[in-house]
Amino acid sequence: MLIKLYQDMILLNMPLLQLAIDVMDAGRAIELARCTERYFNLLEAGTPLIKSAGIEIVKRLKREFPQKLIFADLKIMDAGALEAAIAFDAGADIISVCGQASIETVKEAISETKRHDKKIIVDLIGARDMIRLARELKPLMPDYFCIHTGLDEQRKGRRPSEFLEEYVREISHPYAIAGGIRPEDIKGLIRFKPEIIVVGGYVTKAEAPEDAARRLREELSGG
Repeated sequence: MLIKLYQDMILLNMPLLQLAIDVMDAGRAIELARCTERYFNLLEAGTPLIKSAGIEIVKRLKREFPQKLIFADLKIMDAGALEAAIAFDAGADIISVCGQASIETVKEAISETKRHDKKIIVDLIGARDMIRLARELKPLMPDYFCIHTGLDEQRKGRRPSEFLEEYVREISHPYAIAGGIRPEDIKGLIRFKPEIIVVGGYVTKAEAPEDAARRLREELSGG
């Protein structure tokens, strides 16, 4: 029912806003979610957070924010079905598998996702040719791809928006976009119709996270 609600929002051309919580401390993660959750549709247990706090953080987020979609950013690289099941059993609504995993792993993760009637994102992070990889994996019919510029790439000046025009033209599949996104980026992004816009450090590293989250929502609503 919850996923259906957000699918309806996407059909109305309203991108979902996702908070990537990549802090290391579970208590801080919950604190950030509490003060900003009104502005976000999805709350993400980021990869560093899951590695630090364990899968229990997914359970906590789902328990404390049952009205939100909870995304477990596992970036699965092996044991696709097993790791997907662990996250779904913990309460995740959406998971991620790394697009550079073996094709067998991606298939297993997608199959397990369907078995649980949940959603999966194929993360294209780090791909040497993101468009080619998406083209190869599109026949597997993941729910979304993620055009994702990682932190190390961001430090070299790369931006996820570099790939949008080509992706929309060549792939034409539902997608999320992530990587250093700030309020001033929102209007330029939404013209390419992403289903999900992911924001992390702009909010989680802000002196006033709630104010930062409010500004993002205002930019999205004004677009």
